[in-house]
Amino acid sequence: MQRFLRLFLALLVAGLWLSAVPVHAQDGREFTEEARRQYNQGLREAGALVKDKQYANALVRLDALLATRPREPQARFLKGVVQTETGAADAARDTFRALTEDYPELPEPYNNLAVLLAQKGDYVGARAALESAIAASPDWAVAHENLGDLYARLAATHYERAAALDRDNKTAAAKLALARELLAPRRPAAAKP
Repeated sequence: MQRFLRLFLALLVAGLWLSAVPVHAQDGREFTEEARRQYNQGLREAGALVKDKQYANALVRLDALLATRPREPQARFLKGVVQTETGAADAARDTFRALTEDYPELPEPYNNLAVLLAQKGDYVGARAALESAIAASPDWAVAHENLGDLYARLAATHYERAAALDRDNKTAAAKLALARELLAPRRPAAAKP
């Protein structure tokens, strides 16, 4: 499930998410064109810094954007990605959780929250977050895949327990092997000449 954070970061850096959410001023009115341009430029700069793994500089840039527009979802989301990449998982969970509360219509914060919850073993919370992501965007394949991965991980946990409790249970052992194979990291196929 960790692969999603990198996938979504690439989409964000490419600027695809910038147009998904309107940029509003703090009083609910839209930015002026100049303010929108400056904000988007700052966001692109922060995204480029993240892409280059200059997380400290990206965080400075994001904090500057958030100082003037603290509720803007794009900068908050990217800050959550930076927090994740720098190992500040608790802060990242808080960031993504706050985004889900402020912008329940956006599936991406739910998905990233689910990834972080699953990493700490909170599979119930991860499932709820992924179900919310799917409710927000029923056709978003990433959330469906991550929910499938989560169910596979849960299945592996229970098959492992069943096999440990009853060592003669060959079907549990076989199912455990299948679940582990399903969850094994995959290498991309080599390109053919």
